[in-house]
Amino acid sequence: MFGDIKNLHGERLDYSVHEGTANSKNMVVLGHGVTGNKDRPFVIALAWELAASGLSAFRFSFSGNGDSEGRFTDSTISKEVDDLGVVLDILKDYSVCYVGHSMGGAVGVLRAIRDDRIKLLVSLAGMVHTKVFAETEFGDVTPDAGFMWDELDCPLSQAYVDDLTQIDTVVDRASQITMPWLLVHGTEDDVVPIQESREIFHKANEPKKLIEIEAGNHVFSDAASGVMLTKVVNWIETQFDSLNQ
Repeated sequence: MFGDIKNLHGERLDYSVHEGTANSKNMVVLGHGVTGNKDRPFVIALAWELAASGLSAFRFSFSGNGDSEGRFTDSTISKEVDDLGVVLDILKDYSVCYVGHSMGGAVGVLRAIRDDRIKLLVSLAGMVHTKVFAETEFGDVTPDAGFMWDELDCPLSQAYVDDLTQIDTVVDRASQITMPWLLVHGTEDDVVPIQESREIFHKANEPKKLIEIEAGNHVFSDAASGVMLTKVVNWIETQFDSLNQ
């Protein structure tokens, strides 16, 4: 639909578009988390649910992930912020809602504070304290020698750790978000604690909303999936309706 999309490094980004039937000038962009890609089951499910409601969805893999070009070891939040900017360039004729999961949530915050092409923002189990995440999840792993969660196709790079450490946290960026913002988090998330969404929510501007999914884990599996899908799609529909009035 949009042809080849290449990032600032000339790397092709893999993407899929789910066309809706509602206002063709609205597009929901779905960004995944670390070690993920555009084909995570709940990302696909959300895209189809959006399309079924009439909203077009654009899911893509950040460079170095999934079938996108680039090296996984070069994947950092900062690089993914730039990747998202390239996607927004392609979608310049659309009103965009960006939905970011986990690390993709931090990417969304950092892009949204400097890019008003994002009209709506959704954070799904969004990472907030990036330095703490690196220390908690990978503190016992040697960068450039070990792997993330013992996944052999996900080597832990020094570049990734350094980027998380330098960013430190996005909680202080909350006051710079000016578009409507939905935060969704499962109460049983053992990767990014729900307290992080609660903390950044309290520092965010209106209009904002926090939805806590009872018994939901980091990827909203099982019964939590249906609840998450319904809540997110309904919110996006309502917000786009308001923007289009």
